[in-house]
Parts: sequence; C-alpha cells; structure tokens
Amino acid sequence: MLSLLLSVMLAMQAMAVMEVYVPEQPVVAQHGMEATLNCSFSHNNPFNLSDMSVFWQLTDTKRSVHGYSGGHDKLVDQVERFANRTSLFPTQLGLGNASLLLRRVVVADEGSYTCFVRVQDYGSAALLLLVAAPYSKPVVTLEPESNLRPGDEVALHCVAYDGYPEASVIWQDGSGRNLTDNITTSLVANEEGLFTMTSVLTVLLEPNSTYSCRLINPLLGDEGYAFVTITGQNIAFPPVALWVTVGLAVCLLVLLIALAAVCRRKIKESCEEARREAEEAKELEEEESKTAMTLLKS
Repeated sequence: MLSLLLSVMLAMQAMAVMEVYVPEQPVVAQHGMEATLNCSFSHNNPFNLSDMSVFWQLTDTKRSVHGYSGGHDKLVDQVERFANRTSLFPTQLGLGNASLLLRRVVVADEGSYTCFVRVQDYGSAALLLLVAAPYSKPVVTLEPESNLRPGDEVALHCVAYDGYPEASVIWQDGSGRNLTDNITTSLVANEEGLFTMTSVLTVLLEPNSTYSCRLINPLLGDEGYAFVTITGQNIAFPPVALWVTVGLAVCLLVLLIALAAVCRRKIKESCEEARREAEEAKELEEEESKTAMTLLKS
C-alpha cells in the first residue's frame, strides 16, 4: 500500500506546486550520534494532519526510510536497518516541519535521502548525508627500533583507529619540510565500516632527527598529531668504528702502563743515585775527620 502511494506521488510530481526545502550543503553526522535531516514545506492554507503524508526514502534505491500518513507513522515497508532509529517531529508537522530524526548513525547510513510531502499538493527534495567518525590519537613507531646506524633506511609507522572517512596524512621533519611524497597509506575497515589507517614514511636515518605525523579528517578537520625523535640511544656504532674505538682504548691503556713503568724506573734510579751520593758524602766526611784527628795528635 505504501509503495503504491509513493508511486502515485512520484507520478504526480510533475504537477507539484508545493515548495519543499532541504539543505543545499551535505549534512554531516557523527558516527553513533543523532542526525536531523531537515525538510520543510510551505502551505498557504490550513490543513488537517490526517490529510497529510510525509515519506522519506533512499534516493538511489527508492526504499522506505520512514513513512507518515493519516496522522500515524507507516513503517510496514521500512528498511530493516532503520527500525527503531527514525522519527518525525509530530508537533511541528502542522508548522511545515517534515524533518527526520535519525538515531545511532552508522557508516551505512551515508547517502542521499529524498523527502516527499503531500498536503493536497505534492513536493519533494533530496539531501546528502555524510558520516564522520573521529580517529584515535595517532601513534608513531620506528621499525626497526634498535641496532640502527647512521644512513640506515628506517620505516616510520603512523597508526590511528576507528575513524571515517579516509583522512589526509601530513609528514614533516623537524625543520617543517613536507615529506608526504614519500609515504604509503593503507586502510582496513572493521565490521562497522570504521577505518584503521596506517601511513608509512621511509627515511634515511640521521641522529637526533624528529619526524611528525598529522592526521586531518576531511569532515571534522585537524584531528591528531604525533611525533618521534631519533636520538643517539637508538643508534649503534658501526662495526668498523667500534673496533677502531676499542683499538685506540687498548693503545692508550698500554701507553699509560708503559709511561707508569718508565716513571717508576726513573724514580727508582733517582732514589738510588741520591742514596749513593749520601753514602759517598758520609764516607768523605769520616775520612776528613780521621785526617783532622791525626794532625792534632802530631
């Protein structure tokens, strides 16, 4: 019955004189929240709600989203996934408000909706509903994370979860230089249609360098920012440099030991020489004393 009535309304649409108004710009609804699809109409003469019909349908498939006729909702032909999620504003119908309230919005709700209104005359208009879901805060990781050497090629992974639609990713280095041309991005949808987004930037490793990842949702704007700084802790010495360092340390140790031995020998020789000089002086003094005593006795 509802399908027949819609067919009659479509057939008579060419004769419509009623003005029906919907937003020209797309309606953006957040995933899991409510969305109001605004639809209003103008009617010069007073009317009874029992004489009024309002039908919302999917523009592409013509399937029913919500129906109202004879003063009551008509949901027999309603698409199953809209069950218990739609309603009109009954107290405002007489004021020309035929808007549809859509609860618990999901990604599958995205698309074009047509609002049909009949009060003696007919009118219709279509609007576009877009669904948006904020991404989680992005996280940047380094692969590999250790045993890195300057000049190595490393992959920086920027990951964010449960967002919609596909976001733009901007990579920059510490000086603000845009590196986005060097990235690869992948999307994986879950059962709700929400994306896990992974962006990979490949760079040649430089010590003490910073890289940032910025996520921009085209419907919600700038959503997240994360960065990673590669310090000396992530970087290992190359094998050649390591052996050179060890060799220099060993040479320095040997040199210090040799220097200590030379100094010890020099000190020992100086001490022995001083002892000999002291003994010779003592012997000379005793000899002179003996000579003086002999002269006195004479």
